[in-house]
Amino acid sequence: MSRGRWIVGALVRSACAVVVVISACVSSLGQDRKTDLDTERETEGGQQTAAPVFLRVDNDAKGEPRALQCAIAKYRIASGKHQGAVIELVAAVHIGESSYYSDLNHRFEGYDVLLYELVARPEDRPKRNERRASGNPVSSIQTGMKDKLKLAFQLDEIDYQARNFVHADMSPEEFGEDMARRNDGFLSMFARMMGSGFAAQGSNKNNDAQAELMAALFSGDTIKLRRAMASQFESIDSQMAGIADKEGKSTLLTERNAKAFEVMAQQLDQGKQKVGVFYGAGHLLDMHRRLVNDFQAEPLEVEWVDAWNLAADAVPKTKKKK
Repeated sequence: MSRGRWIVGALVRSACAVVVVISACVSSLGQDRKTDLDTERETEGGQQTAAPVFLRVDNDAKGEPRALQCAIAKYRIASGKHQGAVIELVAAVHIGESSYYSDLNHRFEGYDVLLYELVARPEDRPKRNERRASGNPVSSIQTGMKDKLKLAFQLDEIDYQARNFVHADMSPEEFGEDMARRNDGFLSMFARMMGSGFAAQGSNKNNDAQAELMAALFSGDTIKLRRAMASQFESIDSQMAGIADKEGKSTLLTERNAKAFEVMAQQLDQGKQKVGVFYGAGHLLDMHRRLVNDFQAEPLEVEWVDAWNLAADAVPKTKKKK
């Protein structure tokens, strides 16, 4: 993979990591491993409807944070030419426990095809622990975030060389062209997110959470930082909606999802009956709507997978040198 294409892809992954990991949605909804698709309430056309949740914090019996969990949401296509096919949306966080990624690698073997997210050319499959473009600021941010939280990086852990993996994302060229066409640069998206975020400013709860996060950043306590970040994971839906233009579209989210679903339709046309879609958690509400509205899919159940260990003893404390 050329340095230029890697940097473009890294920029996109970094943006996704910021949106998905730092601005992710959390809901403490009990400890069932397998349930119906948990929902929040959202407003569409003035009416309250159910909206799925794909990322949450799970608490222990004492109410203490136990784990940040990602959903694996299962759907079955109820009618049409793909009737009976099963689609599973596998929510991803781009930094997590090594055990989380190991579990996913094992699960992915069970799909006829696993569609994956990565702004790259289809032939540019990452290799685990390969040396990436050194010295660029994006790589430094990702490495710093991983090290600060004592977690692992998705591209170092997931086996993208697996036979059933199929690229289902834009190429760097497609991504750049789409951004230019809609004037959808990172600065404009950031500005829209900032504008959207101002609506949440000023509440005591929000201010307390921000103060807690700032204190955790300087505390040197890894678990305190993980928990503080988790408490900031308020609403991934509103955060992702914040990057959209006035038509509700953005290159980073809706147009990449559209490309992923084009690839999914091709795989279904080829007769695949069990399809996994491995994408950042922030993409999945839009994907849920596409499945229900465009593919006549019915939600069946969700399984929750631990991505971050938030228990008090998850990370051994390092003794200070005298």
